[in-house]
Amino acid sequence: PNSMAASVQRFSAAGRHFIKSLLNTKTIYRTRSTQAVGQVLLNVPETKVTTLDNGLRVASEDSGLTTCTVGLWIDAGSRYENERNNGTAHFLEHMAFKGTRKRSQLDLELEIENMGAHLNAYTSREQTVYYAKAFSRDLPRAVEILADIIQNSTLGEAEIERERGVILREMQEVETNLQEVVFDYLHATAYQDTPLGRTILGPTENIKTINRGDLVEYITTHYKGPRIVLAAAGGVSHNELINLAKFHFGKLPARYSAEALLPCHFTGSEIRVRDDKMPLAHIAIAVEAVGWSHPDTIPLMVANTLIGNWDRSLGSGMNLSSKLAQMACQGNLCHSFQSFNTCYTDTGLWGLYMVCEAGTVSDMMRFTQLEWMSLCTSVTESEVNRAKNLLRTNMLLHLDGSTPICEDIGRQMLCYSRRIPLHELEARIDVNATTIKDVCMKYIYNKAPVIAAVGEYSYFLFKFHCLLFLFITLNINNNY
Repeated sequence: PNSMAASVQRFSAAGRHFIKSLLNTKTIYRTRSTQAVGQVLLNVPETKVTTLDNGLRVASEDSGLTTCTVGLWIDAGSRYENERNNGTAHFLEHMAFKGTRKRSQLDLELEIENMGAHLNAYTSREQTVYYAKAFSRDLPRAVEILADIIQNSTLGEAEIERERGVILREMQEVETNLQEVVFDYLHATAYQDTPLGRTILGPTENIKTINRGDLVEYITTHYKGPRIVLAAAGGVSHNELINLAKFHFGKLPARYSAEALLPCHFTGSEIRVRDDKMPLAHIAIAVEAVGWSHPDTIPLMVANTLIGNWDRSLGSGMNLSSKLAQMACQGNLCHSFQSFNTCYTDTGLWGLYMVCEAGTVSDMMRFTQLEWMSLCTSVTESEVNRAKNLLRTNMLLHLDGSTPICEDIGRQMLCYSRRIPLHELEARIDVNATTIKDVCMKYIYNKAPVIAAVGEYSYFLFKFHCLLFLFITLNINNNY
């Protein structure tokens, strides 16, 4: 606003009139663009869903592209493991591309390469995903390959031993990514003695002892029809996908007899790993939030967008809408921060990850608390509107291409048993400041947070009990 005002002052009276007309025109365009966005949301291709006799769901969005992404989203991740077999889901993901009864590893790699396709997989705490990106004409081959690798993997002893070493090296690489380390610690202390508290890769001792029997048991227990979604996006025919699913996955078991998902209780606590050789402190602070399908998820996402993120390399902190970014930039409080809202089936973590020099940690934590309290007490409609628009933009930018759309379809089918249409999501994002205050008050104020910190913290000036005390005693009417 200040730069715009300065620009206007340099013009004569005629110039000022010209600038005003420009500004008015922009307002008209903004209205039109908002209407256009609404029209686009309504014109998004329908997500078609069909359930096979064995419970496997087929979901697709046909946008008429020459390429497509097709994948299997499986309701099975590290949360479904126990202490003894923790790491099995991730180990199994590694083994999927190491050969089947029909294809050796070399045959599989050559076939994918000759198709000009990409084959990939990942494991999270609640989901395992295998997907392929290929030309639309190769959809049948892509589905057949996906069916082959999850149903006919040989799981050879030599390959298992080789992947054991690969995973152990991967664990060493993960230990150098301090953000991942901090979030693993955050889960470990937030969900103590529960499945969500364990890492996805598993402990070293498990990786050294997992055998073929463990992998086979995991497949036969969890890879069942009702727990799998075959999702596709791009140039795909839904009827063709149904026929392919029936042919390749029709024999998957329809009954799932495993135990119900165990609740993972949140514990307000802290964990610190001191390393005086590290120049920076990496800290995550969070409160317990809600699962994917909870009605408070969307307001918490808007609140998360209000806090925002910032990195010193951006060089634009003073001009960002986030108050915390302005403070961090002006006071040189941190190197970077990012807000997060991590959701699971029945719980979640809402908070902030920051990278600070040891001497600025106390101030950064203090301003973070003040911003959180501002969400509870004094956030304005204009701030909320700006956050809603940014969230809408981020939502649409994320769905750029067949792969993120396919990922969105698969994840939502597992989380909600349907794909929420964009126009419905848009309507649900349209919350007001009162709703944000009420929801934030519900989850932030007077709640015990969880903290994970790694680095040089001999100068960490925060204490968990002091932090909790500040949450409880901070003047509720403080608009600072």
